[in-house]
Amino acid sequence: MVCDHPRIHSFDGGVSTSQRFGSAGVEHAEAVLVEQYPRLVRLAYLTLPGSLGRHTRVLLAHKAVQRALPRPGTPAGPAAADGGTGNPHGLLTAVRARVLRAALAPSGPAAAARPLAGWPPVPPFVWGLRLWPPAGGIDEAAQLLGDAPAPVRAAFVLHHLDGLAEDEAVRVLGHAGAADPAGAVRDALGLPVGEPLLQALRRPEFDASVVSARPTDLLRRRRRARAGWAVLGTLALTLTVLAVGGPSQHPGVRSAAGPAASGALDPARLRRVPAEAWSDTARVDFTAWPARGGRTGDRALLARALGAWAAPGAITVDTTPHTASGPPGQPPQLLYAGERDGRAVVVLHEGDRVVRYTEPATGSGRRTLDIARTDEAGVTTAAALTLSRSADGASARYLLAPWIARAATRDLLRADDAGRPLDVAEDGVTGHVAVPRTTGSCTSWPVVELTSSTRIVEKHAFVLTDLGAPAPAHLTYTPLPDGPGAAPARQPREATGPEARAAWARLACGLGELRGGAYRAVNIWDYAAATLPDGAGRAVWSCTRASGWAGPGDVLVRLRSEAGPPLDVARARSTAACGRFGQHLLAGFRWRSPAGRWYLLAAGSRQVAGITATGAVRARAADRTLAAPWPGPDGPVSLTADLAGGGTVTGLDGGRGGRD
Repeated sequence: MVCDHPRIHSFDGGVSTSQRFGSAGVEHAEAVLVEQYPRLVRLAYLTLPGSLGRHTRVLLAHKAVQRALPRPGTPAGPAAADGGTGNPHGLLTAVRARVLRAALAPSGPAAAARPLAGWPPVPPFVWGLRLWPPAGGIDEAAQLLGDAPAPVRAAFVLHHLDGLAEDEAVRVLGHAGAADPAGAVRDALGLPVGEPLLQALRRPEFDASVVSARPTDLLRRRRRARAGWAVLGTLALTLTVLAVGGPSQHPGVRSAAGPAASGALDPARLRRVPAEAWSDTARVDFTAWPARGGRTGDRALLARALGAWAAPGAITVDTTPHTASGPPGQPPQLLYAGERDGRAVVVLHEGDRVVRYTEPATGSGRRTLDIARTDEAGVTTAAALTLSRSADGASARYLLAPWIARAATRDLLRADDAGRPLDVAEDGVTGHVAVPRTTGSCTSWPVVELTSSTRIVEKHAFVLTDLGAPAPAHLTYTPLPDGPGAAPARQPREATGPEARAAWARLACGLGELRGGAYRAVNIWDYAAATLPDGAGRAVWSCTRASGWAGPGDVLVRLRSEAGPPLDVARARSTAACGRFGQHLLAGFRWRSPAGRWYLLAAGSRQVAGITATGAVRARAADRTLAAPWPGPDGPVSLTADLAGGGTVTGLDGGRGGRD
């Protein structure tokens, strides 16, 4: 589908004014800032780079908004020139520009003129608390916009959320110093953002200025306080020695001052969690893993692992997509240190990352470092890590979470496979488990089925599969809607029931396309069913969504009938479709029946009340499915659907035909 937007004119930065803020103007600006504070914080938060982390971005967003209040005598600038410093609209434009100028500074052109250009911005200091915005739309949008340039993210907020017209958004970005404001707005208009996410972001409960707070590690803070006093005492002694003896007599004293990261690279400062912490916490994730393995006390091995992380050199490094590869900013948590199959393995966790280091257990040889993104993992997505792989890549050992009570393996392609128990050592390491083949035909798809301890949840079994990353992906299933379009949405279920097993048995081989990506979970959503023309039987429409650790996911819509292999219908990458904020779906394609006739087939999700096709096929169905004869040659088709609650949805992948 093609959408025509009004022409966007380039910003003219030549406007100038000699007007300055007086005391009254500052008071008016304060009133505007206070009234618009949540919107301004949202603008700054979504504009700031995602690499800063949620805690830092929250602090910097509030800092940018609060420092946007001008002082008396400050030049009003072109942003307020048209309305004066007493005009609310002109003041809001000026304040927005000042907020954006601060949010764009870490990556914008103005940074090049600063003596510390390229250094990370310094947030306000908050002692003992970690802050983040409430769960929901604001963070979903931040993750979705994470790869877009900062001016594009700002343009997205100005136009889609603050309601500014394109030309007005261009002007505000220009006042803020963006290099190409018109181009940023054009790129923002082309972002694949669904209306459900936009509606969620506009709801009052997704107020970016509201934050959640939790304490940092209390014991670590106590140790740091003690260490801080010790450092101050050492520094005082060092200064005394230098003052008495002179620097030339004590060269070793000067060299003792290492880089700021040296504390994070000290094996003695690695965080270690008590063995039973997982059963007495509401945060069941990697932070609850104890340190396990036979070499947790081997400081030399731990030092080599930390050193390889900080300066890999010639070490083989594999980093999953959208994952920061830099050294730790604080002492990491030790998850495992031990030996398996002739290699020493160290697994560390820091913030949103898991790092796996390996080296030969004896002698010299190849060393490896794998860094994977694991932010906001939970009971299932923090349930296992791939500890090692066999030389031929046909099997792997997993390190299981301490809350896993039972483990088994089964073939996902066999819906009736009852599974086989998996041996697990006392330190949580499994025996060798077959992993899906990376070459040849897809004749089996091995998975592990884990069961959580009843100490945290009852009768909870779930399925994980190896996709090549250190963290296996969680497989789930969403069944067909129960009734008409008014029925509530159904949540993904574990891939353990009969319906889930049957669906995954037909579609599991498609997981091979996801190898090498950073995916936390893969869900099959059976969103519609229909009887095919010419006696071809019943078919089910499904959307397979691979959700990435960064937020956006990749989706593939398929049609599976009673006979024959599943057919690919449509696909999209880096999208919210088929997820929590993309629950409205429409897809269609050109299909050839067993009788040799061509049809346009289309289907929509539970809220679809009617489908319209235009282009090479012109048809209308007052239902969630459509089957219309394709009268002529292949060509583009546009699909739209009316929603029962109002509004429309367009076809995924443009609704184009061409597949049989």
